[in-house]
Amino acid sequence: MANTPLMPKATAVWLVDNTALSFTQIASFCKLHPLEVKAIADGEAAQGIKGLDPILTGQLSREEVERAQNDPNYHLKLQGSKVSVPESKRKGPRYTPVSRRQDRPNAILWLVRHHPELKDTQIMRLVGTTKPTIAAIRDRTHWNSANLTPSDPVTLGLCSQLELDMEVEKAAKNAPLPSAEAVQETLASVDDTTSEEALASAFSFDTSAPKRREEEEEIDADAVFAKLNSLKSAESTDEDEDNK
Repeated sequence: MANTPLMPKATAVWLVDNTALSFTQIASFCKLHPLEVKAIADGEAAQGIKGLDPILTGQLSREEVERAQNDPNYHLKLQGSKVSVPESKRKGPRYTPVSRRQDRPNAILWLVRHHPELKDTQIMRLVGTTKPTIAAIRDRTHWNSANLTPSDPVTLGLCSQLELDMEVEKAAKNAPLPSAEAVQETLASVDDTTSEEALASAFSFDTSAPKRREEEEEIDADAVFAKLNSLKSAESTDEDEDNK
């Protein structure tokens, strides 16, 4: 991106309107396709884009433009821009303001509980902490474990929701797939539950149990009648002896 002018399309619009450069020269300088530059010249593309003067921004000199207009084979050379955009390369843990540092243990506890798939390095990037602190909070050996309350790091302002979603998605992609033995079917397939055998077994009734109960009842009744008869015979013999 160092050889690309600021706002390439806006720069191309200005060069098309204010210079006699060829489409190829403008496309080469703005890192565009010549057909796209032609569409800009025809009014088919970049409609509503205000042209940006590369001479005022210090990206081109008038001598460079005149030289390119006199030589169709000359390629414009980008000069140092007056506007420097530093690249954001952050190394190490995230910087956390002093006023927010007391909230980091609560955020770490929230991440450990709600997203156990996150690695320690991911938690370090999100809230700006160290591995020993994460290990102490996970093992409940932190000096302030009794007073910690899980708090969303996004709500605390320690990271953005987009950053948290990206780390969770990355952790889910890197997570190992479950083995075949660990996967257990919780629901039977539709073919198994709607087969004729399954329907027959679901609506069939077992009549063996009532028969057993009837047989038991008959056996109990016979025993009762046998006892009654024995009692009656015993009473009749007693009466006969009394009469004698």
